[in-house]
Amino acid sequence: QVELVESGGGLVQPGGSLRLSCGASVRTSSSIFDKYAMGWFRQLPGKEREFVASITWTGGQKYYSASVKDRFTISRDNDNTVHLQMNSLKREDTAVYYCAAGRRPNTITDYRALSEFGPWGQGTQVTVSS
Repeated sequence: QVELVESGGGLVQPGGSLRLSCGASVRTSSSIFDKYAMGWFRQLPGKEREFVASITWTGGQKYYSASVKDRFTISRDNDNTVHLQMNSLKREDTAVYYCAAGRRPNTITDYRALSEFGPWGQGTQVTVSS
């Protein structure tokens, strides 16, 4: 099972940028981590967790929600880390951001579905405010 650790959240002004990172814990070997699709979701207080972006286990396909497309970029690199580069941030991007691995290795059915992902990281707060 993949265990995840997130970092990179914080306070940023509208129009600014942040880069979130999600890495495998020391208890997760690289041979496991790189076989899973990865996703970023976000959640506001009292609201459902919503899809933000995801990437296939090969890194060859990326998916974005309409609200972040062309502003956010998901990527994965060789040191078992998945990043979410967030540019042109808006106040409505304020949320707790969670990363998650696909529920099974390799291909999953729906790269935008909450049900296709888990386990989850602990979440990192992103606040966009002046």
